[in-house]
Amino acid sequence: MKPIIKTPYFEIGTKNYIYGDKVLEYALAAEEAANKYDIDVLFITPVVEIRRICEHTKRLIVLAPYMDTLYPGRGMADILPEAIKAAGAKGVVVNHCEKPMSIPAIKKTIERARELDLLVFACADTIAEAKAIAQLHPDIINPEPSELIGGTGGGVSDMSFVLESIREIKGIYPDILVEQAAGITNGQQVYDFIMAGSEAAGAASGIINAADPIAMIDEMVAATRRAADDLAAMKK
Repeated sequence: MKPIIKTPYFEIGTKNYIYGDKVLEYALAAEEAANKYDIDVLFITPVVEIRRICEHTKRLIVLAPYMDTLYPGRGMADILPEAIKAAGAKGVVVNHCEKPMSIPAIKKTIERARELDLLVFACADTIAEAKAIAQLHPDIINPEPSELIGGTGGGVSDMSFVLESIREIKGIYPDILVEQAAGITNGQQVYDFIMAGSEAAGAASGIINAADPIAMIDEMVAATRRAADDLAAMKK
């Protein structure tokens, strides 16, 4: 059964920056921060680390970075959807700019994920692409211009992009969660995006390339908590 994500949440991606024991070290730090601040944390880990991360954490919502759409049987070197679920993953990323997919491929992957009750975390490079993917009704859309991803020094998404992406996606399916993650390098940016209307923020290189990645995980999850508290206060 897919987990129900409490918003605002925070998302951490490791990509291929780290591997092996270092992935577990960061996952345990994320688990500690999730419990400390009572914030749901999505953790996108290399496929080969899914089982170990799931066996050593309880609070994290672990996602696979990709999956193929074949069924059990013939095939070799593909990432079998049933296998990532059996390893403990609760969902899968589709269409990251470093693993781009066509709209038909995204559609087929979402359909396979639904068969297995896996969350779908979809990435989109532009507002137009976000709108097209929203028609397929994934659980989450992360609109992030590719030129801002990966610590390229391009900064973060401007607020006009953030607000337009939220408006356009919610106009198609209001229940799709909208995250902002491109270029985030500190907790204040996390706070600002959530206060602007995003239901989450996330980071990969902004954590991995920080002077103290473990401290940065804590800072960003703490900022998510601060935004959650301030939003709750505003509703009273």
